[in-house]
Amino acid sequence: MTRKGIAAVRPPLRSPWMTDLPGPGDDAAHMATALEEARVAVAHEDVPIGAVVVRSGEVIARARNRREAEHDPTGHAEVLALREAGKHVSSWRLAECALYVTLEPCVMCAGALMHARVGRVVYGAPDPKTGACGSVVNLFAEARLNHHARVDGGVLSEACAGVLREFFASRRD
Repeated sequence: MTRKGIAAVRPPLRSPWMTDLPGPGDDAAHMATALEEARVAVAHEDVPIGAVVVRSGEVIARARNRREAEHDPTGHAEVLALREAGKHVSSWRLAECALYVTLEPCVMCAGALMHARVGRVVYGAPDPKTGACGSVVNLFAEARLNHHARVDGGVLSEACAGVLREFFASRRD
């Protein structure tokens, strides 16, 4: 089954912690917070991608891309937000959390999300070049892997894609 050209991901088995995950009604507000982080990245000459981690309706971590600023190939917004969230909850296990990110996670970030046991992943714009939630590959649908988060894409997709388009257009001028 597909939705908007992206392979649908089967939701994980129902667990008690999933009742605390943000629902679709909260998605636009949390993605708007991630977009704020993306816009900060522009000011620091980094690709404008932002991420937030939400637990029980509260943003517990927020990050932006810092690859250029830190000269760090792992400085993706998702990875940095997961690190901050882990410190906040004093655990690497983030099963009761949802991560919102402005661009579909890459393979590295999808792997980090799986290892952190994040319960839900919500992204804005699809990434046709490196997206690992259905655009290029779909790691969350791979039955042989041990963790399967609920994945929803396309939240504020035009705004998320627009920030990226403006950033790269300004680099070409």
